[in-house]
Amino acid sequence: MGSHSENIGSENIDSDKSGSDENGSVGVGRRDLIRRSAALGLISVPTMAFLSACASSGGGDEDKAKAGKKTAKNPLAVNETAQMEFVLFDGGFGKEYAEDAVKIYEKGFPDAKVKFAATQKIQSTLQPRFNQGTPPDLIDNSGAEQMDMGVLVGKKQLADLTPLLDAVSYDDPNKKVRDTLRPGIVEMGQFDGDPVWIMYYAYTVYGVWYSQKALDSLDATYPQTWDEMLAVCAKAKKKGIAGWTYAGKYPYYLPFSLYPMIGKVGGREVLDAIDNLEPNAWNHPAVKACFEAYYELYKKGYVLRGTPGLDHIQSQTAWAKGKALFIPNGSWVENESANVIPADFDLAVSAPTGIDSSDKMPFGTIWASGGEPFVVPAKAKNAAGGMEQLRIMLGEASSRNFTSKVKSLTAYNGGTDGITLTPGLKSGVAALDKAGENVVNPRLQDWYVQLQKEKIGVSGLGEMMAGRLTPAEAIKKIQGYADEAAKDTAIKHYKHQ
Repeated sequence: MGSHSENIGSENIDSDKSGSDENGSVGVGRRDLIRRSAALGLISVPTMAFLSACASSGGGDEDKAKAGKKTAKNPLAVNETAQMEFVLFDGGFGKEYAEDAVKIYEKGFPDAKVKFAATQKIQSTLQPRFNQGTPPDLIDNSGAEQMDMGVLVGKKQLADLTPLLDAVSYDDPNKKVRDTLRPGIVEMGQFDGDPVWIMYYAYTVYGVWYSQKALDSLDATYPQTWDEMLAVCAKAKKKGIAGWTYAGKYPYYLPFSLYPMIGKVGGREVLDAIDNLEPNAWNHPAVKACFEAYYELYKKGYVLRGTPGLDHIQSQTAWAKGKALFIPNGSWVENESANVIPADFDLAVSAPTGIDSSDKMPFGTIWASGGEPFVVPAKAKNAAGGMEQLRIMLGEASSRNFTSKVKSLTAYNGGTDGITLTPGLKSGVAALDKAGENVVNPRLQDWYVQLQKEKIGVSGLGEMMAGRLTPAEAIKKIQGYADEAAKDTAIKHYKHQ
């Protein structure tokens, strides 16, 4: 693993909750870093060994709760007296949002006991229980000890959440749960075919983050074409400000704006072909155009000097201090950098700049997708109860509660009415509104973690942006890595359906 995994691994994981509690809000920074690191696979957890034992475990159907009575208020036919057990990852999102949702469950099923626990040690706590065939009914599988989703799915350890998606939504009897969710959420929970194994509860907007105040001071607006981007960077350079910085030590942050740019320029099928590891996918003209555009930032001296040596926190701090205009990042940056972003910064996010008017998709095309993966184990005693708890959480009241408490959107397409949104969150909501259906969701970072991080990120993009590879050389190298991954029989391969 790259240095990032060691850095995170060697930190005290129990400081994981140290958001910005002292000012009364739950900070997502530390916790979200760990969640993200796990999502990007920066932390290696030895899951294979434990899950190989799963298949032989006990816990047969005779232990499962009998179905309850299906009614309009109980569409999943939850057993009204059966215990429901819920284990949450205890990170910077805190546990209050989940405890509040549990209270709604208890109100709906007053004769049922709910066993709720929050831990940072998801795998070490739950591994023995998967092995014994006695897992809880709902798990927030997140953090440094996140269990490998691909392995859980491959070993048939998860329940298909289709019954939840097809149930009536918590607020509107005329809508199914699936019809109330944000773009990409259902697809993200799929691995092969129709079953949906994971419900991602948080929703992240990726893009180019900047200070509206800084842009205004340059008398500039956010650039929509690459010529405009270069012009804004030239203006900034005259004032001693770099156009861009990024997490140089972890250059797999670059795709947060580069991948949706590729999708905008060439169409989403180019990103699908890349995810599907198709031969020559990286040789598409849209990839070439976007790599050359980014390389131009390096060539023209528009990248903050020393960026290749900075980690994510250092690059975000330099950017927050006004040393660079733009940074590719996700919506967690608002919380993660809350202690360094000035009060009058006026944080904003934009969909990536394109090349020109010949791009296949309109300006506003953005990458947004789910985070915070919730699962119901296949051998849960009360799977219907676990799904009902998720149905509650995907209702408007629980979603609004989550967003107001932790400054993050949920998978529920709404829940922001009546909340005073922070600048970054407000900008993210506006960017999603502008995107409409033009939301892309590249899957390399959940399907092929090592390929995305160490190979495409560090060895490909990182080397190119440091000036050690030309775009043509970077593309050739990356296509080679993708071809190796496609031929690697040791890894499970996934395809867009």
